[in-house]
Amino acid sequence: MSRVAVATTSQLAADAAREVAEVGGNAVDCALAAALLTINTEPGVCALGGSAFITIWSRDQDPITVDGNVAVPGMGLDEQERGRGAVEISLDYGGGITTLVGPGSVAVPGTLAAMEDAWQHYGKAPWQAIFEPTIRACRDGFPLSAACRYYLGYSGDIIFGRSEDGYRAVHRDDGTLVDAGDTVVVPHLADTLDAIAREGGRIFYEGDIARAIANHCRGGDGMLTREDLASYRAVERAPLVNAIGDWQLATNPPPAVGGSMLTAMLLACAELDIERWGTGALAHLINAQRACLDFRQRHLDLADEVGPEAARLVESARDGSLLARWTSASTVHTSVVDDSGNGCAITASSGYGSGEMPAGTGLWLNNCLGEIELNRRGLDAGPPGARLPSNMAPSVARRDGAVLAVGSPGADRITTAMQQFLINYLQLDMPLADAVAHPRVHVDTSGDVVRLKAEPGLMLPEVDLPVSVFPELVMYFGGVGAAVFDEERGFDVAADPRREGGVFNPDA
Repeated sequence: MSRVAVATTSQLAADAAREVAEVGGNAVDCALAAALLTINTEPGVCALGGSAFITIWSRDQDPITVDGNVAVPGMGLDEQERGRGAVEISLDYGGGITTLVGPGSVAVPGTLAAMEDAWQHYGKAPWQAIFEPTIRACRDGFPLSAACRYYLGYSGDIIFGRSEDGYRAVHRDDGTLVDAGDTVVVPHLADTLDAIAREGGRIFYEGDIARAIANHCRGGDGMLTREDLASYRAVERAPLVNAIGDWQLATNPPPAVGGSMLTAMLLACAELDIERWGTGALAHLINAQRACLDFRQRHLDLADEVGPEAARLVESARDGSLLARWTSASTVHTSVVDDSGNGCAITASSGYGSGEMPAGTGLWLNNCLGEIELNRRGLDAGPPGARLPSNMAPSVARRDGAVLAVGSPGADRITTAMQQFLINYLQLDMPLADAVAHPRVHVDTSGDVVRLKAEPGLMLPEVDLPVSVFPELVMYFGGVGAAVFDEERGFDVAADPRREGGVFNPDA
């Protein structure tokens, strides 16, 4: 039996990983089991009809990232059939967001394809064993987490009231939203997952499930077709690898933008000579965020080819030119390491959710075409099959005798949350739990006015930006989950106090 340490979004998911370890699963199997459970038991926050990236670094192999990001739909459609079927809505979540929902916001899902690819190439446990904890939880019902209730408090009616099955899953008979701790049963989801466990992931893309998804979207003027689903494949990519202190960090490569942004933010802060966060260090950190986010808006988000622009961003951060002009929310994450020195990090997202659940499937679909702050090209974002932008950056770091798996949910706060955690842990040598819990800042570029948002407890510098300080640590600033195995010190895990989180540490 493998010994594994797990950091994920719920104790139920951590227990799922432990269950798979007991039948011989390695870090990859256990990460898949935990991720699958949290993806399907965090209504509103995530769903299987979305996207995922999986970074794996086995002890004796080169690292790999499995790209299961959503893709642009529309294969076989005429031009006049594109760009329809979406509705703009606004939420007060996180100080205010605007997004597009409905069938027209749904991109081609990739989560399941990525998970099956990772299992086929790097797993050991039976495929069905990975699904059993999730099927059981969905069939019996699962408690609604506080993080889910928090988000549903803003989105439960306007987004997740759009489909009949989905509405019933998160509302009581009297029409009120379920509360945190209430048992949630998503109609038909257990049956869908059971079929996938028995027959394999391709039935999601080519079988009855695919037909139900495509018919639902096309029936609402969306662009997702059966051809889009049948053509989808996960892609294995070489991660970005850079030295951070005495660690090598492998993270999500282009065409996703999250890993490049994270790498640049870390490189821009690599020369920080500090022992703690004071006003000077925070000013440098904030400038690094602003510079990277500015580069992204001007170059990455609108580039036909992300790779060359991402390389230019990273190199400018490395040589110091990036900072020259500045010197004056929905996702889940699972991190698993094992005692063989393998690390696996999985981040999955369905955007803010489209609110669409094809009848009889139990599957909520993503709204990734409609994430305005991320997909700036709009509903007709490129040729069918092209990957959409993504902030996700699941990462695995190594040094002699140690491996760290880490990542975070949080939309455009993913990279800034991870930037601060990694500096805390890799450069400032904070204990793992302290590095995760430390207050954070985020330069918010999602609106018409750039703002600095911060959690309490920081010595903020003077900045030429409007500043919003939250009254407490909140999930808006991400939800870092980290797991470490060190040959000399054993296991250590930490889940973010901003979300309930769940951990399993065999040394505890």
